[in-house]
Amino acid sequence: MDPGLLKTSNSRLSLPPPPPKSLLQHQRDLPLPAVVGSGKCQEVRKSRWHTNCIEAPLSRLFRGLGRWVARYPWLFLLSSLLLSAGLGTGFMFLEQRKTDDIEEQFTPVGGPAKGERSLAQKYFPTNDSEHFSASRLTTEGTFASLLLVSTSDSLLTSTTWMQIQLLDEIVKGFSIKDADGVSFTYKSLCAQTLSGCSLPNPLLAFRVLPTNLTFPIMTNGSVQIFLGNSVGGVQLGAGRAPNRILEKAKALKLIYYLREDSEQDRLRSQKWLSAFLKFIPSLPQKNLEISYFTSLSRQEEFEGNVKEVIPLFSVSYFLIIFFSIVSCYRMNHIISKMWVAAFGVISAGLAVLSSFGLLLHCGIPFVVTVSNAPFLILGVGVDDMFIMISAWQKTKSIHSIEQRLADTYAEAAVSITITTLTDVLAFYIGIMTPFKSVQAFCIYTGTTLLFCFLYNITCFGAFLALNGKVEVYLNQFVFQQEQEKNSCAKKILYRKGFYISPNGEEEIHAMNIFFRKYYGPLLTKKGSKLFVILLYAGYLAASIYGCFQIQEGIDLRNLANDNSYVIPYYSREKEYFSEFGPRVMVLVTKSVSYWDELTRNELNDCLKSLESNDYVNENFSESWLKAYEIFLTASHQDINDRTVFLNFIDLFLEIFPEFKLDIKMNRTAKEILSSRFFIQSVKVNTAVNEKMMLNQLRNTAAQCYIPLTVYHPAFIYFDQYAVIVDNTIQNVAVAAGAMLIISLLFIPNPLCSLWVTFAIASVIVGVAGFMSYWNVNLDSISMINLIICIGFSVDFSAHVSYAFVSSDATNANQKVIEALVLLGYPVIQGAASTIIGVIALAAANAYIFRTFFKIMFLVILFGAAHGLIFIPVFLTFFGICSKAREKIPDRDPDCP
Repeated sequence: MDPGLLKTSNSRLSLPPPPPKSLLQHQRDLPLPAVVGSGKCQEVRKSRWHTNCIEAPLSRLFRGLGRWVARYPWLFLLSSLLLSAGLGTGFMFLEQRKTDDIEEQFTPVGGPAKGERSLAQKYFPTNDSEHFSASRLTTEGTFASLLLVSTSDSLLTSTTWMQIQLLDEIVKGFSIKDADGVSFTYKSLCAQTLSGCSLPNPLLAFRVLPTNLTFPIMTNGSVQIFLGNSVGGVQLGAGRAPNRILEKAKALKLIYYLREDSEQDRLRSQKWLSAFLKFIPSLPQKNLEISYFTSLSRQEEFEGNVKEVIPLFSVSYFLIIFFSIVSCYRMNHIISKMWVAAFGVISAGLAVLSSFGLLLHCGIPFVVTVSNAPFLILGVGVDDMFIMISAWQKTKSIHSIEQRLADTYAEAAVSITITTLTDVLAFYIGIMTPFKSVQAFCIYTGTTLLFCFLYNITCFGAFLALNGKVEVYLNQFVFQQEQEKNSCAKKILYRKGFYISPNGEEEIHAMNIFFRKYYGPLLTKKGSKLFVILLYAGYLAASIYGCFQIQEGIDLRNLANDNSYVIPYYSREKEYFSEFGPRVMVLVTKSVSYWDELTRNELNDCLKSLESNDYVNENFSESWLKAYEIFLTASHQDINDRTVFLNFIDLFLEIFPEFKLDIKMNRTAKEILSSRFFIQSVKVNTAVNEKMMLNQLRNTAAQCYIPLTVYHPAFIYFDQYAVIVDNTIQNVAVAAGAMLIISLLFIPNPLCSLWVTFAIASVIVGVAGFMSYWNVNLDSISMINLIICIGFSVDFSAHVSYAFVSSDATNANQKVIEALVLLGYPVIQGAASTIIGVIALAAANAYIFRTFFKIMFLVILFGAAHGLIFIPVFLTFFGICSKAREKIPDRDPDCP
């Protein structure tokens, strides 16, 4: 029996039910409106202020869809479940799609350093089996490192030095077996120099330390060795700069390089390193604090972060369900939507299952940053659910289910479409970034939000319709009891929360009463407005100042878990070995006439320009050409003669074999194809210094007449500094422009669009500024969240400002109160659900996940503050813009 046709003794039910009124006609009486409706009075106003060429057809389209969903709810519900199950099979490919290579994911695609590395490897390939040189590696190499810190004031004592040598022997003697049962040790895998295994530290060449050691350059016979990167925490004595007597040293670094040229050597070396990590904690540490690290450590610890966060997902899921149930609970059990809200969270989970499965089927890489997406989706995905429930609660329970769901879809159409479009577009714009970790996150999250939208209008709508049928059954039972005038049953039903008024109207929600009677009037007082203005001025000043303090680039230590052995290694390395930076290669990338005096002078001038840089110490440069000049001069040979220059070079390299690795010759054509020099960087212990050094060296090299290229393996990661700021600004600007266009199309009111743009800019500045106060760098991870800012800025601001300009109130203050009554609680629900969705990440031991929580918290906090505090007050100063409507003579007399 259709409840809309029920007849009772009550005169209000004697006639067929009237058609549903628009949302704004009931905004003073109903608790949780979604967005502006499409009633007749609304259309009169729209004709004066804007067109509804998109909004009206979209509303009609959704109205028709709502009828179909209500008519065939089981079809839509089961179809969605079957689709999720089918697409979810993509998780079978999860292990195959995982690509957590740090360099690939967290360095810019096509970064200059990758091209520089290709040149270095082309002209100067490594030879780990015969001619190894750590400073000449074009990659980090394969290595194990021990960082020893003395518990006393120096480790350069006889007792401690004996212990260090004992540790060295233990490491070198440590053996493991391969799959064939063959044992091998470090000595059988070590990178080889002409004199045997490369030394882990130059000082280990001495069984007894000499008393005349100098720092940072040590002289051993005719060879000078740079100690700046292997001895730290030094105390120097007599001597003249740059070299002085080394009296004390607090720290020592031992690096055991292994061969990786052949595939067999590479696999064996990696197996030895894995066993080394398990063996090291058992080393004796008397008088020494030992930190350790390997070339595998950063990658292994990074991959382990995903396992750390998986248990937190179940916590977030439970919290979201609990919050949804509580926020949708009513004392009236008929209209309470507890189970509907719980299913809405399940619907968001199905969206994650479907989208991730689809993308895994399509071969899209799955990186660790994507692990953040489900937490965000749980929070954001339920926002549309709250809007649909809100729209449903504006309909009359005495109407048919088909009519109620059609009205619900018509009312919610614009709101959920705007929310979905802005968020999805913001993420898909993020694909333009050169960081693959950001690209993967944006693809997965944007696609999941699309599935959230799809399941909300199909699967969740079907469940809402089925729940509505339960409401019909209960309403019929209540009406029957009323018809029978069973006052006892009526009292019992009322006391248990099952009684509703005969015309189907619901009670006003307590939060709406709060916004109408307390918060709205308080916010519109003059004193409150002054306080809000001062508060915003302070917020803006602090944000702008913070923007200038923000650090750029991701610190590689942050890719590991907080409890990882990697963290103390990085910390001590920064404490004791930060004075000297990378030893930078300077490559001459084409054949030049080195014997020509003009060419040679030009080259020397270029090198001097590089050495004069503030981040380079010229005293520690290394040049084969200068050494060759001295050699030929001492041999009384003419260096400017081509024949002499080329004929004597082989003899020179026999005497100084280390320079063989710096000259690439075509011996048949008697031509030097390429050569390289080295400069020593200093004072590059911060991200800003790294960025400045890299840019300045590259610019200096580019200005040289002779083609030069500067390179060091660390430049691969330094490249992020060159693009992170510009790329972030570009993505944010493009996304903001797209959001403005969307707001004009769907909410085409100039004043509303102005405030949407203002809110986007203000929230982004606030989030970026306060990142620096919370020790969050501007890197590829935080870039994701700044892109998210765009979508949320629109979500929290567009509807509030639109509700203001659409209000029928006679003054600006009343318009603000009506807008807050209309949208205050949905804003709070959306903000709270998103924060709850990611709050579990605050307990994570990994920087990646904590950073995600921190920035999401800032985004939601500042977005909600703009929607509920700043924009409502600012709108009161511009209320005059909408007063012209009150003088329209041909307004429909039925409009309120």
